[in-house]
Amino acid sequence: MSQKLLHRSSAARLLAGAAASAALVLVLSGCQISVPSDITGSLGDTAEAGRPSSDPRRELETSQERFKANPKDADAALQYARALRATGQRAQAAAILEQASMAQPNNKALLAGYGRALADNGNFQQAFDVLGRAHSPDDPDWRILSAQGTALDQLDRHDEARQYYASALKIVPDEPSVLSNLGLSYVLSKELPLAEETLRRARSRAPNDQRIKANLALAVGLQGRLSEAESIVKADLPPQEAAANVAALKRVLARKEGPRGGGKIPVAAAGDSD
Repeated sequence: MSQKLLHRSSAARLLAGAAASAALVLVLSGCQISVPSDITGSLGDTAEAGRPSSDPRRELETSQERFKANPKDADAALQYARALRATGQRAQAAAILEQASMAQPNNKALLAGYGRALADNGNFQQAFDVLGRAHSPDDPDWRILSAQGTALDQLDRHDEARQYYASALKIVPDEPSVLSNLGLSYVLSKELPLAEETLRRARSRAPNDQRIKANLALAVGLQGRLSEAESIVKADLPPQEAAANVAALKRVLARKEGPRGGGKIPVAAAGDSD
């Protein structure tokens, strides 16, 4: 397998978490609404698709030792950055990946990870630019296209963002994570009926994805149909988790006057499994 294919495979794995939840995912589980955490998933990294560590501090120590032993090891840098994010050290994670990507400017996986870290910290324009270097026009990656769209949405450049979602959907028609991001783009621009229609399409293709259900519930609730929104967000969940999600949804909807006044709906730029 060529080095190019290896890099592309790593970048695809890196972005898997982000694409699965997409960049504007509303995080209701655990009674919390988060800011962009993993777009990058926001762009995901290789551990994103795996099981979260039961001991983040121990994982941080282990990954730090591995990274210090060989700072030029791209996988070690990515693992260390993931561990840093898991312990809330997002600025440090971005710094590690900035250094690593400068040392290996053609490593697509590192660029995707660095773009994610930038989005984690709210640096959406820089994240968009870095992500653009993580693939090429003649070899596009739909996950990165979708992530770039979410960064643009956070910059209130919704029309541009939708061009990136459209490009991603040409590669993977009806991919639910991209449809979910597109739906939330419409939420941000207050095109709520269109948001609901798009998110229902996403849900029909991934009926068990709790993040998509949460996004759909938001679009429905913002149209004043609170009872229906609650039914969506708590469907097929244990009572305690369902109650937590309903409570979180109500808190978000209680702030809905903000977006109407020009503010932003509190959504996350990406799903976070940390």
